[in-house]
Amino acid sequence: MSHKFKIGQRVCRPRLGLPGDKGDGEVFEVLRLMPEDQTGEPSYRIRTQTGERAIRESDLVEAPLG
Repeated sequence: MSHKFKIGQRVCRPRLGLPGDKGDGEVFEVLRLMPEDQTGEPSYRIRTQTGERAIRESDLVEAPLG
């Protein structure tokens, strides 16, 4: 499986956690593409307001423009 998001891209968490849902709230920046986990899902290193963290691709959506 390849990564859906790119380094430098703005992403956020979905409001309801449903596929296709537009995210809102805090916007993150993708810092690094990480290897897939045991299930084959890609992960990312993102920048948050408080620092950096790792997050799975299914927990992210593209940030709305604006």
